[in-house]
Amino acid sequence: MKKTGNSKNSRNVKNLNSLGRFSCIVILSLVLSNCKSAQISKHLEKSMSANFYEPQFTGLMVYNPRTKDTVFNHNAERYFTPASNTKIFTLYTGLQYLPDKVPAFKYTVHGDTLIVRGTGDPSFLHPYFKDSTALEFMRNYKAIKLVTGNYTNEKFGPGWAWEDYDTYFSPERSAFPLYGNVVTISNTDDLETYPKFLRAQTTYTLMDKRRDFNANNFYYKLTRTTNTEVPFVLDTTMVKALWNDLLPDKVEFIPYTSAKTDQILYSIPADSLYKRMMHVSDNFLAEQILILASSTVSDTLDADPIRKSILEKQLKDLKQKPKWRDGSGLSNYNLFTPLSLVQVLEKLYVDIPRERLFNFFPAGGVSGTLKNWYAGVDGPYVFAKTGTLSSTHTLSGYLLTNSGDVLIFSFMNNNYLTTTDKVREHMQAILEYLRDNY
Repeated sequence: MKKTGNSKNSRNVKNLNSLGRFSCIVILSLVLSNCKSAQISKHLEKSMSANFYEPQFTGLMVYNPRTKDTVFNHNAERYFTPASNTKIFTLYTGLQYLPDKVPAFKYTVHGDTLIVRGTGDPSFLHPYFKDSTALEFMRNYKAIKLVTGNYTNEKFGPGWAWEDYDTYFSPERSAFPLYGNVVTISNTDDLETYPKFLRAQTTYTLMDKRRDFNANNFYYKLTRTTNTEVPFVLDTTMVKALWNDLLPDKVEFIPYTSAKTDQILYSIPADSLYKRMMHVSDNFLAEQILILASSTVSDTLDADPIRKSILEKQLKDLKQKPKWRDGSGLSNYNLFTPLSLVQVLEKLYVDIPRERLFNFFPAGGVSGTLKNWYAGVDGPYVFAKTGTLSSTHTLSGYLLTNSGDVLIFSFMNNNYLTTTDKVREHMQAILEYLRDNY
């Protein structure tokens, strides 16, 4: 019995020694981690204090979602013009509201007549997606009644620049987009347009303008060597002509209907819409995604209540509520903090498998708007969304460190007078330091 007691005491002593060693290891790890974080924070603070950043307004937040630690905070609670970083909120909204496939339109059938209510699906005959699901479905009916009165937003977003009316990145928003609401003009042996129907309204020019201010007369500059996309004016004449070209004498436009359009036709996978929006920073897709989201809760298409609802519900815990006025970030009225962007990025990181999530974002040195920046040695280390307006450049997303950690960051620059490339160079140096030292 005595021998047994000594054995138990010996085991207890060994357990205590092991516990003590483990505690020492934990404490030492915490001390080293804190020292490392302090060193990184000191280096980044010094970088942010450099003369380069003196004349401008800059914010940076870096966060570790595994440890829940804020690695660095510089003006992270201040409000900035986000530019296309706004699309991160739009991505989150789409993922919250839209099904796996995009609702092409709502409909009901009365005899040989199809009654259609648009949902805002931008993929219909879009120059990139060229989806014809809706068109092929419509061909099966003798007559089509298209409801026109279910869209309540303006064709342009608040705070958009009026002089962008003829630029590819500023198409009109609508309930039932056609061809991405742009005409694509190319020049091989002769001018060609998509849709072909608009060739008759397109001519060569020596001027820079691509379209008359408020009329559907299109121009292709003689010195151009690439395709160009030009938004068209969605007036009644244009819309009727486009539909008649697709389905001659079949489509009737009605302002409203008492018919219950409770059936839904689906088009492309929603993920393909998100990826295209994020990779090339497509403003039109971003705007239409919010309209699509509104179609899932009402027959009336209105992006404003969707933005309000998601801020009051799914994003009610944001520490700084943003001033969020459009889906694309074209509006100068938008105001976001780096902290709020990091919070939404963390929600995405928690909710979505990493491979799928990172696929939505441009990869440094590889794809989209990051193809020429943030290239890694053995592969991309940055997966993030850019945002650029005049004197504004932002970048928010995920950073892979050499130690294997994933950091979430939001880097926002406003009111600079230097070139955007100079801003990118300084940002890249800081992100590379984080990659190599965290």
